[in-house]
Amino acid sequence: MVDTLPRRLAVLGATLLLAACATAPDRPAAPESASGFRLGPQSATATRQMAAAAHPLATEAGLDILRAGGSAVDAAIAMQMVLTLVEPQSSGIGGGGFLLHFDGGRVQAFDGRETAPVAVDENLFMAGGKPMAFDDAVVGGRSVGTPGVLRMLEMAHRQHGRLAWAQLFEPAIRLADGGFPVSPRLHALLKEEKHLASDPAARAYFYGADGTARPVGTLLRNPQLAATLRAVASGGADAFYRGEIADDIVGAARSHANAGRLQASDLASYQAKERVPVCTDYKRWRICGMPPPSSGGVAVAQMLGIFAVRNIAVVPPVQIDGRMQPQADAVHLFSEAGRLAFADRNLYIADPDFIPVDWIALTNRRYLADRARLIGERSMGRAQPGVPAGYTVAWAADESQRVSTSHISAVDAFGNAVSMTTSIEQPFGARLMVRGFLLNNQLTDFSFAPTEAGRPIGNRVQPGKRPRSSMAPTLVFDRASADLVATLGSPGGSQIIGFVTKTLVALLDWDLDIQEAISLPNFGSRNGPTEVEQGRAGRGLVEQLQARGHDVRQIPMTSGLQGIVRVRLPDGRRAWAGGADPRREGVALGD
Repeated sequence: MVDTLPRRLAVLGATLLLAACATAPDRPAAPESASGFRLGPQSATATRQMAAAAHPLATEAGLDILRAGGSAVDAAIAMQMVLTLVEPQSSGIGGGGFLLHFDGGRVQAFDGRETAPVAVDENLFMAGGKPMAFDDAVVGGRSVGTPGVLRMLEMAHRQHGRLAWAQLFEPAIRLADGGFPVSPRLHALLKEEKHLASDPAARAYFYGADGTARPVGTLLRNPQLAATLRAVASGGADAFYRGEIADDIVGAARSHANAGRLQASDLASYQAKERVPVCTDYKRWRICGMPPPSSGGVAVAQMLGIFAVRNIAVVPPVQIDGRMQPQADAVHLFSEAGRLAFADRNLYIADPDFIPVDWIALTNRRYLADRARLIGERSMGRAQPGVPAGYTVAWAADESQRVSTSHISAVDAFGNAVSMTTSIEQPFGARLMVRGFLLNNQLTDFSFAPTEAGRPIGNRVQPGKRPRSSMAPTLVFDRASADLVATLGSPGGSQIIGFVTKTLVALLDWDLDIQEAISLPNFGSRNGPTEVEQGRAGRGLVEQLQARGHDVRQIPMTSGLQGIVRVRLPDGRRAWAGGADPRREGVALGD
């Protein structure tokens, strides 16, 4: 809790926090209160409020809203609108997201995941009896799901907003009208992109007459997006989901050569949902994450539950060639835990409105202790899913893994906090631009094949269904006091699970400060090869892992972590410290 929250709410908060979060059985007794995390020399600090996002202009917008008396939800809305403009490759109003909120007493999980059109069937991504190539599926209307982020933000604002809805759109509208400079990251992604220029509106906006990407520093104006945001600011989310904007979204999806099945009725009937968050205990903390249809909260909880048995705290990073590097023992343990978690994820997790998902059984302490005992001195290579007590499985595993997304964290002066991960899925989504924003390709998060060995896949395409996600917005609490001590998350497709878990382990087990934890090289396994971040593996790491039977791949692992944690300043005051991922362009700012 922030210092301005009345102390009497702390007792009530401890009770309501436990009541609001479904609890895994066999929870151990609460330990002594944690004193807060270490303050690092590179961390931004604030005693009142803080915002963190993947682009400085978005963070500045969030902080301005907080300074105007806005809530954490208000700041998140303002940051999302600016990200739609300045980070179009990752998120925006044409996509979806998941939001965790803490109001000083309870945790809520808001689901703004896209839904499949009602006109689809399970063979949406099949051609000639076989799954389509990914590039054939992703570009165009076929991959577009009903966007959910605006309905989700509207729902959260109605419950927790302090400023007028329209006021939250003003920073993005000003930037869209006046222009923003093309960043190095946006320029680099535009140069690499193969499909975006096939859309006339996107080509005219992102590329010059000669077909080259707009240079770094080019002032890019987006009057069409400004008009769209004005309409939503004045008319609410209905202005997006009904009428001319909705008609244009449907028209773009259905008129493409790779036509989609989206209809006006899909947008008009879309509903965001409030779900019960996944809250589990880890040592002296309580970790809350997103429930299905995201797999992120469950998989993170499973990995931490394994580390509660196989104590990863005893193998902290070491300094190698002047940089903090993970030890081979830690990467081995972390990767094996990832294999076990992903084996369960790929079998059990899907939209809970279509497939029953017992995440309490999947995060049961005894079940995870049994899973932890499967980890030996050598890599298991490929883990098999477990069978928690009382679970009956009638479907087959799905191996789909995708990449992109953005993350927002915010804490306000009133005791509220937000952790929100938001996405249009692939970089630049379906490569369809409508009224100044890009449409998502989230339907490719479904399994392309509907069955495996004669059994249906839980994450198969079905009308109105939400595709499984890996997004893992996370809130961390001191178990003894119920105080909020961290809000964090990351983009990165299915790698998100490893990125977030690595950062939690670095904070909770290895005593790194938030910036060190975020900056630490990425590593792990998604139940395939052992992955280590390209160009950042410490001396001898790959060879040591290979000696233990790991199939090691050095690959780009471009996380975009944003985190805000509780610390104590040298004078004893409690404060917030923020960190942002150096792999992207984010920043944390506060007062």
